[in-house]
This record gives sequence, C-alpha cells and structure tokens, in this order.
Amino acid sequence: MKTYSAKPCEVEAKWYLIDATDKSLGRVASTVANILRGKHKPIYTPHIDTGDFVIVLNADKIKITGKKLTDKIYYHHTGYPSGLRSIALKDMNEKHPTRALEKAVKGMLPHNTLGGQQFNKLKIYTGAEHPHEAQKPVEYKELEVIK
Repeated sequence: MKTYSAKPCEVEAKWYLIDATDKSLGRVASTVANILRGKHKPIYTPHIDTGDFVIVLNADKIKITGKKLTDKIYYHHTGYPSGLRSIALKDMNEKHPTRALEKAVKGMLPHNTLGGQQFNKLKIYTGAEHPHEAQKPVEYKELEVIK
C-alpha cells in the first residue's frame, strides 16, 4: 500500500474564526499554527500547504500568565554596528497588541518559503470586527477545551 501524498490542486482551504479573549498566548498560538499547517486534516502532507485560513479576534485581550509581561524580552538587530534592540512583552503589547501572537505563531511554523505561505493565511485583529465576512468563516470549537 502506498502512502498518500496530497497535491496542491486537491487542497481546499476553509476559513476559521478564533476568539482569543481570556485564552493563553501559547495555547492559542499552537492551535493556530496547527490549523495553518493543516495538521488537523487527514490529508496533511509536510511539504504541501494543506492548511486553512485563520482569523484571530480580540488579540489585545489574550491572557499572559506568570511574570512574562516584564521578564520576556524580544530581541532584533538593525543590521548596523551595536544595533541590538530589545523590547519587553508589556511594551510590545501597548504599542502593537497583535505582534506577540504573530511572533509566537511564526516561530511554530517552518522557517522556509512554505512557512511564509502558511503565515500569510493568518489574519489577526484587536477588536471583534473583521473584514472577511464574504469568506464565511466558521468558529473553531476545539479551543473551548483549552483555557
């Protein structure tokens, strides 16, 4: 018996809606990453983009546990000499409320062109409104178990 391998023309992408209100950052990120990769489907193939689109609402109301608000530091380099910059999670949430979730999800995706394609299927919004009503997104229910 041969192993099934999905072809790009066979993949049908759905749209899922996730409300991140009072849910843990890491748990939401891992669930979103699995949906983007397509691991929730029986036709999952690692080298093909079998994932679905994900809309995350209320990203500014996501729950961050422990002392991560002050202790977690994000670093990036400008490319210039002595250009190492850092920002605490608390400051990042004040300036860009969606960026912490974006960074968490991006770190869970493959670090190649396939991961870039999958990351582009993620839409994150701070409020309860989104401009994707025409795609008829479906509420993702498995996240209700995770709190």
